[in-house]
Amino acid sequence: MPFIELETNLPANRLPAGLEKRLCAAAATVLSKPEDRVSVTVRPGLTMAMGGSTEPCAQLLVSSIGVVGTAEENRGHSAGFFQFLTKELALAQDRIVIRFYPLEPWQIGKKGTVMTFL
Repeated sequence: MPFIELETNLPANRLPAGLEKRLCAAAATVLSKPEDRVSVTVRPGLTMAMGGSTEPCAQLLVSSIGVVGTAEENRGHSAGFFQFLTKELALAQDRIVIRFYPLEPWQIGKKGTVMTFL
């Protein structure tokens, strides 16, 4: 169950329509997970600085069970997400950063229990 959170200082009116749906589909492909299990949040218009600059930037937080736990996995994931984000947001790679967080099944609640028991 991947959780994808896109945070950016780009205003909402500068984000392409339907971005959250395309990001959901892209995340499912990049992480090899079913799209119906991907949760996406997009937070535009934030006050952000990256590398001392407030020029347009974005950070992507990717949390998931079992697919973001190694450098080798995340190198491939990073390439896929960067390809998507640079195209969709019209930002250079140096204005985007990705943080990967591996999760354990007991850390995600669903249907009144945790994923461990589902």
